[in-house]
Amino acid sequence: MSDLARAQNHAFELARTLMVPVTLFRSGDHVGVIVSDEIEADDDLDIIHEFDPYDRRPAH
Repeated sequence: MSDLARAQNHAFELARTLMVPVTLFRSGDHVGVIVSDEIEADDDLDIIHEFDPYDRRPAH
């Protein structure tokens, strides 16, 4: 499993656990997850996907 696929799975599970939207992002060579409300306009993030725990569509 690639690092991105692993991050996607963890982000989806985190959103479902916290029951808040979380955003999967890339910054430089790193991939991370942050609660969507914590993102600010001046953050230098390449947004990959937002996971909404109330969205019933497949995560991938």
